[in-house]
Amino acid sequence: MSNQAGQQPFRSADVGEAAVLTAPDGAEVRPLLVLEGAGSLAVFALAPGQVTHAVSHATVQELWQVSAGSGELWRRQGGREETVRLAPGTAVSIPLGTAFQFRTDADSDGPLRITAVTMPPWPGTDREARPEEGPWKATVR
Repeated sequence: MSNQAGQQPFRSADVGEAAVLTAPDGAEVRPLLVLEGAGSLAVFALAPGQVTHAVSHATVQELWQVSAGSGELWRRQGGREETVRLAPGTAVSIPLGTAFQFRTDADSDGPLRITAVTMPPWPGTDREARPEEGPWKATVR
């Protein structure tokens, strides 16, 4: 909620103090910040050798930046499809309606960690993430 027309309060967050939740795709997620009407920020983690469920989003799109670990991201939108390597420094987009799934390399030194911006903010509904068919068998619950 804004404190004056067009203004939002300053907020700060520490990933180590954030609630640990399970994202609809099965990855660990730590929600951090929200700018009402604009976007939200979260950090995702996936243990070595794990594979998420394939999903698409009904109303949000995302920008990701990998901060640790390694793995792969599969994306499909319309008639196009690709798999990209994920490593520290890699940034990727998940446009609205894109089916996606990601996995961590089994020999990774630690979890795959992704900082993600969701636009608009994550709505918090069970209907946002829709199950999709992906290329890999999910290993998370």
